Amino acid sequence: MNLFNYITPKQGETFTTLLEHKNIKINRIVSSSSIEPVEYIQDEDEWLVLLEGKATLLLEGKEKTLTKGETLFISAKTPHTVLKTSSGTVWLTVHIF
Repeated sequence: MNLFNYITPKQGETFTTLLEHKNIKINRIVSSSSIEPVEYIQDEDEWLVLLEGKATLLLEGKEKTLTKGETLFISAKTPHTVLKTSSGTVWLTVHIF
């Protein structure tokens, strides 16, 4: 599989699980510029890297903008919301259970 072989959705995001093994799950997420903000409160830790594009998240009451190459660690049970993304934003997320 090539991480960069994808189609950008017209709305929302597409999630592709790349690996599930023992206590980790790795996903590729491709975002459109038209997303519905959803608050996530996950039971697991999450590390992510933005491979393409730009995204703004609300994390612990503060806006955080990520650009290509930036990473972020989100501890389990931390409320976070993706507020906006540029079309073709590509994320790699690693969930650690």
